[in-house]
Amino acid sequence: MTPDDRARHENGDAGPAPFDADALLTAARTWLAQDPDPATRAELEQLITDTDAGDAAARAELADRFASRLAFGTAGLRGELGAGPNRMNRVLVAQAAAGLAAYLTSREPAPTVVIGYDGRMNSDVFARDTAEIMAGAGVRTLLMPRLLPTPVLAFAVRHLGTSAGVMVTASHNPPRDNGYKVYLGGADGGSQINTPADSDIAAQIERVAEHPIADLPRSERYDLVDDTVIDAYVEQTAALAGTPPHGLRFVYTAMHGVGWETSQRVFERAGFDAPVVVREQLLPDPAFPTVAFPNPEEPGALDLAYEAARDSGADLIVAHDPDADRLAIAIPLMPGTAPEGSTDVADAADPARGWRRLTGNEVGALLGWRAAERLQHLDRPGTLAASLVSSPALAAVARKYRLDYADTLTGFKWVSRVGGLAFGYEEALGYLVDPKKVRDKDGISAAVDFLAMASELKAAGSSVAERLREFDARIGAFASTQVSLRFEKRSELPAIMRSLRERPPAHVGELRVERIDDFSGGFGPFPPSDILRVWIEGGSRVIVRPSGTEPKIKVYIDAAGSDGTAEERRATADGIVARLEAGVRQLLQGER
Repeated sequence: MTPDDRARHENGDAGPAPFDADALLTAARTWLAQDPDPATRAELEQLITDTDAGDAAARAELADRFASRLAFGTAGLRGELGAGPNRMNRVLVAQAAAGLAAYLTSREPAPTVVIGYDGRMNSDVFARDTAEIMAGAGVRTLLMPRLLPTPVLAFAVRHLGTSAGVMVTASHNPPRDNGYKVYLGGADGGSQINTPADSDIAAQIERVAEHPIADLPRSERYDLVDDTVIDAYVEQTAALAGTPPHGLRFVYTAMHGVGWETSQRVFERAGFDAPVVVREQLLPDPAFPTVAFPNPEEPGALDLAYEAARDSGADLIVAHDPDADRLAIAIPLMPGTAPEGSTDVADAADPARGWRRLTGNEVGALLGWRAAERLQHLDRPGTLAASLVSSPALAAVARKYRLDYADTLTGFKWVSRVGGLAFGYEEALGYLVDPKKVRDKDGISAAVDFLAMASELKAAGSSVAERLREFDARIGAFASTQVSLRFEKRSELPAIMRSLRERPPAHVGELRVERIDDFSGGFGPFPPSDILRVWIEGGSRVIVRPSGTEPKIKVYIDAAGSDGTAEERRATADGIVARLEAGVRQLLQGER
């Protein structure tokens, strides 16, 4: 599988069902008749012609596009651009917009929606289609004035008090993809949709799809959002920094996305020195020409930032993904040192570069610690929260500061809904540092909070690396890593999970299993999920779940060290993780 195939279908893909050739061509021609996009029309016409001529490859491609449909789920829609119901295109977006409008008007008499979009291919087109169809359905519609980060749209839902928000983005997916992310206002507080709203909206979309999109009323009577909304986001986000000391030198990359315009305003308003920018990646470019995969977690994605940091003598690297809802941080290595504490194989493999990206768990631990100290200073209660596959480090911070803590299922649609939330994160570079303002991960707000911390540390003669060591000494050393086992088909995954349930391991490597939490029938406050949480002697854990997007079993390994010096604690945690990783690989290979 190529990098472009990764993370494509956020809502899963059971594969195309058998499709009679005549029925396939009929479905394709019916779709073609309503497709308003010249590019996808031409593409589909060629596939129909080639299929008619007996081209097996064209028929297989047509079957992949028409034998199934992109499902509307808790991640909304996400998929590859192209013609057909199993691709992202103007027909599918029109159906989704009309279905969402029907859902909103069934909930309240005069709903409102705000729509945003990023710099990906067709994002602006999909956003305007959505605005016209929403307005035509009687929904008061607001369209963001230009391409903007996802967190700004999430802010607008709360700030404007709308019934819903739509963000056209595929986040850090491959260049060929786009998507449709939905937020709900009111009692949902501006969080992403979750169950049962997703299935209710999907049912409305299915009803719309029974008729041609030409039947849908459209209207251009929608309003553009005033820039005062963006100004308010900038002001409130910059305020997180307080009054940071000057002198921190950092590199910034937008990863060819939409983060720079807003981030620049926020950094300047917060009082940070102007960053050194990676110019090749600064402005939106839907082709993402300098990276194989536009995700700062991927090998090679930060190479240009590392180069700029070395040339400028920077203290820190700040990287956003293309819609700026995720944040990556990189720090310099001391000469002659290895990237201690890092479980990021791609960055740890070449310490000669002099830089390493912090893991999402490391950034989450530092920002969570900062949130706890802030609450203590203000003498306020609050809850810290993380997805259950994230490091236990944040729970340890909560215990240390006598704060409430909550584990959630994966995704900010769950993290953002925790009661009394003061800070939340997930290990995949998502952080929520200001829940009163935004109810989704926000890479810009997180960058401000992290830059303020780094500025204060530098002014005090310390560094981020030393702060990580202090965390080990004061709270405990936590180490994490992931193992992924790829299969040919996703249909193989249930058998692996079933085997682990029917023959639970007594050991992982040489380490004894103490108990296993099976989430398949629900566990504690969690709804039924295909997850196994394996507790290991000494308190370490291994979490096993099938990927929702790829034919992979994903395993999250966590261990801690709490005795001795910071260095001894770190060595203990890293050593246990290494032993568990070897044991997990052996165990999963045996299940093949």
